[in-house]
Amino acid sequence: MTTGMLDVAELRDLVGKGEIDTVVVCFPDLQGRLVGKRVMGNYFVKEILDGGKDVEACNYLIALDVDMTPLPGYEFANWEQGYGDVTCVPDLTTLRRIPWLEATALVLCDLRDHQTGEPVEVSPRQILRRQIERAAAAGYTIKVGAELEFFLFEDSYRDAAALNYRDLTPHSDVIQDYHVFQTTRDEYLIRQIRNGIDAAGIPVEFSKGEAGRGQHEINLVYTDALEMADRHAIYKNAAKEIAALNGRSLTFMAKYSMEEVGSSCHIHSSVWDANGERSLMSDDDGPEHMSDVFRGWLGGLISMGREFSWMFAHYVNSFKRYQPESWAPTALAWGHDNRTCGYRLVGHGQGYRVESRIPGADVNPYLAFAATIAAGLHGIEAGLDLPPAFSGNAYDAPDLPHVPSTLIEAIDLFESSAVARDAFGPAVHHHLLNTAKQEWATFNRAVTDWERRRNFEQI
Repeated sequence: MTTGMLDVAELRDLVGKGEIDTVVVCFPDLQGRLVGKRVMGNYFVKEILDGGKDVEACNYLIALDVDMTPLPGYEFANWEQGYGDVTCVPDLTTLRRIPWLEATALVLCDLRDHQTGEPVEVSPRQILRRQIERAAAAGYTIKVGAELEFFLFEDSYRDAAALNYRDLTPHSDVIQDYHVFQTTRDEYLIRQIRNGIDAAGIPVEFSKGEAGRGQHEINLVYTDALEMADRHAIYKNAAKEIAALNGRSLTFMAKYSMEEVGSSCHIHSSVWDANGERSLMSDDDGPEHMSDVFRGWLGGLISMGREFSWMFAHYVNSFKRYQPESWAPTALAWGHDNRTCGYRLVGHGQGYRVESRIPGADVNPYLAFAATIAAGLHGIEAGLDLPPAFSGNAYDAPDLPHVPSTLIEAIDLFESSAVARDAFGPAVHHHLLNTAKQEWATFNRAVTDWERRRNFEQI
């Protein structure tokens, strides 16, 4: 068992001793946030584990926008159906202690229909599970790594809200990419995040300063896709909780300011054998030492890069990150260790893999990993091959296919994608598409500061 994880016997013992009195029972919503309940430790053990009682939640939690507004257009949950319950089934393999919260454990849940007991197919964890099952049926295990960036501020969340999130004070006055002295000044907080999530069963490789003022990256140890998505969601929640407990704030917005670089979530992926013991990516005799599996996998990622773009960029703000020469890619091209390309080949041998630089830090990892697997499997199954590796500055290559420039363009591509409908199923495709369309509709009902500043007097 990974250090920091708990089994049921350990939880019983800790609850009995009074060392655990609260269990956070939660699941990821459509935004990838953790939602759920805080259950008393004794009740969790006696009534849920031993007594078989259900933990229930309103099904609207996977039919909401980021403001938790119930949205129209969903077939799964709506006002006409009365917004009933789903059953939250604890996945006890995710049970862990939460060191930064006193006497607290956490467990992630899978959602079941409250009446039939069937899996809720439109829940993010289930969406990813289905793609993992598709890969397993083909004899593959998919492993993933996520590199998640954020900006840290001296302001608390309450103070940031009072300022309308303008004129905040970055935790650094300088760009701090790989900067040791400046990150030492941040270490009182970043160390708490690193050590906290590591002690919660989320193994950490390292942290580093990034290319913005107050920007950081913390990298997690490579693992299976569902495990990485779970770790990603818990880490993201942890970072914000620990910042709040220290009177600080941080943001995972893809582009919090046009004067700063964006925050990314680079996704490393590779295909392994059925037991997850041997990578299938490398071939000493293949072109670029790539196996046929690798070439098909990467071919799928590139070919579906436009149609699946919403799965990696969910919000209006997400697309503002894609700026020329900003470290966020705009071209759907691949290259060897070339950070101007959307896809970068890194590693060798058993560590040979592709890094997708497309997603921002605002991404829901369950959806992004599901799309990665669906696109990669499509490439393998269709026998797709690759265009030549790109060398040079991909930002200056107008003939390459590019990431959509707006949310509405991404919505249109996703809506018309037969591959997406086939891979995710019509019900899930409709659910995700409605989420995207409602985000665009909500934005179009808002007047921005930019519009007032530009048009109030001059129009």
